[in-house]
Amino acid sequence: MAFATAIAVIATKLLVAQPLAGILGLHAAKSAGTALGLARNDVWSLLKALGITWTFAAFGEELGYRRYLLGRAADFGNRTAPAQWTALLCVSALFGIGHYYQGSAGMFETACDGFVIGAAYLLSKRNLWVAVLAHGFVDTIVFGALFLGLAD
Repeated sequence: MAFATAIAVIATKLLVAQPLAGILGLHAAKSAGTALGLARNDVWSLLKALGITWTFAAFGEELGYRRYLLGRAADFGNRTAPAQWTALLCVSALFGIGHYYQGSAGMFETACDGFVIGAAYLLSKRNLWVAVLAHGFVDTIVFGALFLGLAD
């Protein structure tokens, strides 16, 4: 389920979030890979970026945003299904804001990513590993594409 979620995140980003961000006139700043110092064909920078992202982004952000914040926000509605999905919308917006260094387009796209990952988390009966692995797979695929010069 985590790998399918990662593919859904990337597809949503490419087919929905990025085109919509462009239509809305949102501006991009730097990518997460650039912020981490990832350089094309530099194995050391790739390994460093992957280590940081699997530790702090995949595990840390998912623990904070999905496990903690989503749960606390859903508590306001007694954790009913509508409360959890409403909480997911709110937490996804916060997730996007947390990536402000990526510019307005990056925040919008990251909020969409967070929504897809959060939906998988809820649909998997709050299995945190689905969210952690999906986030890690997405970043690994994107960083691999940056490393190989297939994306910018």
